[in-house]
Order: sequence, then C-alpha cells, then structure tokens
Amino acid sequence: MNGGGFPVRDDVRRRKDEVPDEPLERSDQVAASAAPQGDGVPDDQSVTAEVEPAESLQRQLDEQRDKYLRLAAEYDNYRKRTARERQDAGTRAQAELAKQLIDALDDLARVAHVVPESTDTASVVQGVELVERKLLKALAVAGLEVVNPVDQTFNPERHEAIATVPALSPEDDHTVAQVYQPGYVFNGQLLRPARVVVKQWNG
Repeated sequence: MNGGGFPVRDDVRRRKDEVPDEPLERSDQVAASAAPQGDGVPDDQSVTAEVEPAESLQRQLDEQRDKYLRLAAEYDNYRKRTARERQDAGTRAQAELAKQLIDALDDLARVAHVVPESTDTASVVQGVELVERKLLKALAVAGLEVVNPVDQTFNPERHEAIATVPALSPEDDHTVAQVYQPGYVFNGQLLRPARVVVKQWNG
C-alpha cells in the first residue's frame, strides 16, 4: 500500500525500475555532435601558409614595377641623348659648310664694294667668276653636284624637259640640246632637276 491508500502493482514498479537512461545517452550524443570539431578552426600554420604566397606575389610585383620604371627612365634618357647628339651633329655639319664658304664670301664682298669709277667691267666679271669657282668648289667638297647634262641622254629622274627641238639624226633622239637651268644633287639627293630642251627625232 502507498500513502494514498491505493495498491501499487509489483509489475508496474518493476518496469519503472528497469527503464534504461536512454534519453540521457541521446542528449549526450547530440551535445557531442554539436560541439565544434577540431578541423573547423584554422590553426596558425594554415594562416601562415595563406599569408606567405600573398606577400611573395606582392614582392614580385614591386620588383617588376621597379624594373619597369628604371627601364622607362633609361629609355627616356637615351632618347634625349640621341636627339641632342643628332642636333649637335647637324649643327657641326652646318658650321663646317659655312666655314668652307667664308673665302668665297670674302671675295664676293670685295667685288661688291669696288669703286665703279676706278674699276672696269672686265675686272668685275673676273671677280664674279672667281667667286663662283670658289663657291662651287666649297659646295662640291660638302657633297654638292651640279647637273648640267648638255649632249647627254635625257634622264627624267634628274632632268625636266621644258621644250623639244627636232633632232638631226636618230642617234640624237632624246638627248639634251640646251640647259636653261642647271640642277643640283646633294649627297645623292636631288635638290632640283635640270631644266632642259630635248632633241626629238621625227623621221
């Protein structure tokens, strides 16, 4: 009998005592599965492994940037230096040409400032011819070539035909009969073609 006066069956009491602690074991399993596993927390080695490649790439990028900047600076200096050297070379060449013309300019000045009353025409002509020879000689040394193709075969690359005259024989066809204006070539470059009259055979 219990305190309430009701009898408790022995089989009921026995089954209650025999029930295993299953809920407690299940709760322990749930708690164990909910606990964070060791693989989910990054350790110091994995963090270091991720940082080191990033630092290495940044260092390589900085090195390449420095190389590019140095190369760009060197190229700019080279470009400026070559431009300056080219300008200096042109200036020296012009100065050398002017130096070669000084003697001809001196002769030209003497002819230009003669006293007309005390100088005859023949002396003036001789003076001008002397200046012309000196001038052409100085320019020839510098690389100037005069194109004066009388009795030569007409060359359209160097000659400009302004008129034609009849040729007396087939052999004279396309030859230069007269030069109205000489041409000039400087170091292989045509400055001005010779203006000429060309013979033409019409037979």
